Amino acid sequence: MAGPVLIGAEALSRAIGATRLFDSLSFSLSERDVIGLVGPNGSGKTTLLRILAGLDEPDAGSVAVRRGLQIGFVAQDSDFEGAATAGEALGRALVAAGIDPAERDARVAVALGRAGFTDEAQPTASLSGGWRKRLAIARALVADPDVLLLDEPTNHLDLEGILWLEGLLPTAAAASIVVSHDRWFLEHVATRMIELNRRYAAGLFAADGRYSDFLEQRERVLEAQQARQEALANRVRREVEWLRRGPKARTKKGEARKKEAYRLIEELDDLESRAPGETADIELAASGRRTKRLLVAHGVGKSFGGRSVLDALDLTLTPGRRLGVLGANGSGKTTLLRLLAGELAPDRGTIERAQNLATVYFEQNRETLDLSVSLRRALAPEGDTVVHRDRSMHVASWAARFLFRSEQLDVPVHRLSGGERARILLARTMLRPADLLILDEPTNDLDIPTLEVLEESLAEFPGALVLVTHDRFLLDRVSNALLALDGTGGAVFYADYAQYESGHARRPEPSGAAVSARAGSRAAERARPRSKKLSLPEQREWDGMEERILAAEEAVTAAETAVADPVVASDATALQERLAALEAARAAVDALYVRWGELDAKRGGAA
Repeated sequence: MAGPVLIGAEALSRAIGATRLFDSLSFSLSERDVIGLVGPNGSGKTTLLRILAGLDEPDAGSVAVRRGLQIGFVAQDSDFEGAATAGEALGRALVAAGIDPAERDARVAVALGRAGFTDEAQPTASLSGGWRKRLAIARALVADPDVLLLDEPTNHLDLEGILWLEGLLPTAAAASIVVSHDRWFLEHVATRMIELNRRYAAGLFAADGRYSDFLEQRERVLEAQQARQEALANRVRREVEWLRRGPKARTKKGEARKKEAYRLIEELDDLESRAPGETADIELAASGRRTKRLLVAHGVGKSFGGRSVLDALDLTLTPGRRLGVLGANGSGKTTLLRLLAGELAPDRGTIERAQNLATVYFEQNRETLDLSVSLRRALAPEGDTVVHRDRSMHVASWAARFLFRSEQLDVPVHRLSGGERARILLARTMLRPADLLILDEPTNDLDIPTLEVLEESLAEFPGALVLVTHDRFLLDRVSNALLALDGTGGAVFYADYAQYESGHARRPEPSGAAVSARAGSRAAERARPRSKKLSLPEQREWDGMEERILAAEEAVTAAETAVADPVVASDATALQERLAALEAARAAVDALYVRWGELDAKRGGAA
């Protein structure tokens, strides 16, 4: 049963230039809702979130927000507005939210701990894309919002990070709207689904339940809509024939039939205009090479700054081999891809490639995409034609294959959406026949219809494929082997994702002696067997909890000493400041003990 309504959207409309994103959208967000928001690229998902967050205005319609509602917003790109450290980024968010300064230290410590950070002084500039995303989510949560709006939160997160977020959303006090193309993620977190799409008369389709429930309900609705369209087309055909005969009788019955015929024609036009649009036409080309061994890596190792990322890796790639690569951020996934692509040389071991091996590399960060050029030049750098499968094609036709309109050809790439930029890179990839296709996070920013087409093309690709992606649906569908990297040089092969999950859960944990509650032996505490109930970020937080509590208690002692200083006894202002500092230090200790209790209960209590 839905709780009280927190946000109500009424008849929202928005256009950007001549492009109309949506018209007369109406829906609501209630307490305890976790809404998954999907739709094709360009349907206005990000714009809608920004309107709900109060960052943009609709062209028409209104948003009613419950009085005093606190909203946390996580944008696609994580920008910390000059904050030098993780703690500073969260502190600024608390200042902006008007949170009592006495609560800031405690809130920052708890929010960072829950996000897996062990050091509040961690420089934001040094964070990887995944950890920047974690920090952005922690920043949105630190003020305890009533509503959390997340725009593609799984982008740049590794699998561990996505699992952390999957566990966070259902237990968070905030209601949520999540824009995501990660179907596995939506299946596990959503309690309601909304699809923005002009194919529906209301501009959206809403369904209660998980993503799979939404798919079933949508299928029934679209089948009924298609049946209605076919029946209506037959009826309109009959009425048009009647009109062509030019009925002469001007009876009331004849006039009523004419009026009804015109109404039916308008209804059919509306249904046909809302019919499902085209999807991107992705057809990855192979060279047709028959060589049995395309690439053989033997004893390959790579280190950075004295840390081994890969060690003694043996790998053989043959036509039809589709290898998915898993691992936490920083575990060496991109390093492995660059080694296979020949962009890096191994420190140890050898990589042998078949003669004239045609390798195509799709890079994660899209560094080869010049944002200053037009779409026309990005798709066809040498002129107004491209050559695909030995056939010349005009750039406008080539652009249409990837759902670009002709009027977009002279638009600069920097004005295109993330999904549109991803489609440019896919178009470039298609122009190069490959023996070995290497893809680093190709799904970022792609909408679900395009993802489904990409899946089909990858599954049919006859060459060798190495794929890094956090999209578990894609991994499960496309890969016929998985390689999991542990970040310390180790690598384990699995047959499929189910075996990886099972093996990951059964992985033996380190053993060690029991420790007393306040023994102060951090090394011994780390040696304690880890409970499988704690995620890896939570385990890291637990490992450092005792040291943080001790430091917080020392801060309380120092604050008490400062308050007792007779020098400030007659200075009311200074005394008030020191009392406030003491209160904040005590609050920090209390919050840490609350969090300690949460983690201890989750891990099953002390050993």
